[in-house]
Amino acid sequence: MTIPTPGTLLVAGVELSDGVFDGTVVLILDHDESGSLGVVLNRESEINLSGALPAWAGLVSEPQVLFDGGPVSKEGAICLASPARNDEEPPGWRRIFDGVGLLHLDTPVEIAEGAYRDLRIFAGYAGWGAGQLVGELARDLWIVVKVDYADVFDRDPESLWRRVLRRQGGELALLATWCETPELN
Repeated sequence: MTIPTPGTLLVAGVELSDGVFDGTVVLILDHDESGSLGVVLNRESEINLSGALPAWAGLVSEPQVLFDGGPVSKEGAICLASPARNDEEPPGWRRIFDGVGLLHLDTPVEIAEGAYRDLRIFAGYAGWGAGQLVGELARDLWIVVKVDYADVFDRDPESLWRRVLRRQGGELALLATWCETPELN
């Protein structure tokens, strides 16, 4: 069993049908003995970004919407961003992996303007207590795979689950054709 680390993806297995994480792709932001935290990359929120965070609405990457990061603390927001220049670490930004990091939304918008090539904001997050995610991995509810930069700021989130599985090749690529109607699988 592969243990997720910051910067890996959890792809929901077809057995995961809890109504919360079905068909999701979760980017792990933190994982240690106390638990795990991540954001769902492929769900747009019903909350209007311009209404919730009007100053930031013009800075986010396409599609310019607020994403549903998960069921925990939906009133809070997490921002992932990638600096415009790889050798910079702009104020309020902390690297997680490669060129992707967390941007504190208390950072003045004026400082953020033009400083990032990609930026995405998530309402809420996905969280697991100590040992919970490891238990779900043991039951094959999640598939742990490497992240591609493009996954984090994908412009077509609805098809991300299938595309991530397809690029894995082999049996995992076959899962990309799965549908909810068993007789069609």
